[in-house]
Amino acid sequence: MADKINIAIDGFSGSGKSTLAKDLAERLSYLFIDTGSMYRAVSLFALQEGLFKDGQLQTQLLIDCLDVLHVDFAFNEEEGKYCVRLNGMEVEKDIRGLEVSNVVSQVAAVAEVRKKLVALQRHLGMSKGVVMDGRDIGTVVFPDAELKIFVTTSAEERAQRRYAQLRSKGEDVNYDEVLNNIQSRDKMDTEREASPLRQAADAKLLDNQRMNRLEQLQVALKWVEETLN
Repeated sequence: MADKINIAIDGFSGSGKSTLAKDLAERLSYLFIDTGSMYRAVSLFALQEGLFKDGQLQTQLLIDCLDVLHVDFAFNEEEGKYCVRLNGMEVEKDIRGLEVSNVVSQVAAVAEVRKKLVALQRHLGMSKGVVMDGRDIGTVVFPDAELKIFVTTSAEERAQRRYAQLRSKGEDVNYDEVLNNIQSRDKMDTEREASPLRQAADAKLLDNQRMNRLEQLQVALKWVEETLN
């Protein structure tokens, strides 16, 4: 087995997959790539450009813009991590609000958007030593990843976590609004035609309903050790 592997982490919105991916990457000194932030960046672009009408994405207008839309990552020394950029501007903080959350599943369902971002994601993982999280990493982006993990928990638990996170940032939201967003995204993510969210046949299932952050990391580290050995 090689010294470094690629780790693909998939799961539902708000399941904690990004937290797990960050913690694993830090512990293993791997590169963490949050693919969800890439789709959020494209969603931010679509909002900024007025590509939604009555809450619905004008798909062809977005497709027509893809050639002038560039998403990448750059290391932020102050934050101590790689942050997503949209057309050369860091947008890490701009993409985390509920406005982007409410439209990102529409954007992620566009096959042309997925094709563009998947190509970039695959390029980032060519050198191994990458922890990448998203919704189609183990099934589409890295089908040959040495370790695949699928993270899940109940919609109600995920909504409570997201609600607390948004409130801590000073956003004026209510729990029912967040839960509806979670359930809507689950439906769109699992039913879309392009790369729907599903557990890869060889992925390990991690249900963190009754786990804290350290406990889920310990489970994943055990799987890493087993894979490397």
